[in-house]
Amino acid sequence: MTTWSNNVFISNAFAQTVAGGTEGSLMSFLPIILMFVVLYFLMIRPQMKRQKEQKSMMEALAKGDEIVTAGGILGRVTKVADAYVTVEVADGTEVVIQKAAVTTLLPKGTIKSL
Repeated sequence: MTTWSNNVFISNAFAQTVAGGTEGSLMSFLPIILMFVVLYFLMIRPQMKRQKEQKSMMEALAKGDEIVTAGGILGRVTKVADAYVTVEVADGTEVVIQKAAVTTLLPKGTIKSL
C-alpha cells in the first residue's frame, strides 16, 4: 500500500524539449542585429567618411586658400601653423583661428573684396 500512496503524490518527471532550440533564439536576435546593421550604414559610416574628408581638408590647407569658418567668416589663409590658421578677413585685418573651425574650402577667386 505504501508504494501506491507514493505514486499518487509524486509524479514522474519527464524532460521537456525546448521548442525551436537554437533556431528560435537566433531568430529572436535577428531584428536587433538587423537594426545595428541599418544604424551602421545610415549613421556611423557616413559620419566616419565626413570626418576623414574634414581631416584631409585641414591637412591640405595652404597659404592663399579661401575658406569659410564655423562662425560663417569668409577669408583668405595667410599663414598655416600646426593647430592654428591666420586668416585675412578684410584688407589689413587678420584673425587667428583653430584649424578645426575651418568648415569649407572655397574655390579660388570666390572672395573678390579682399
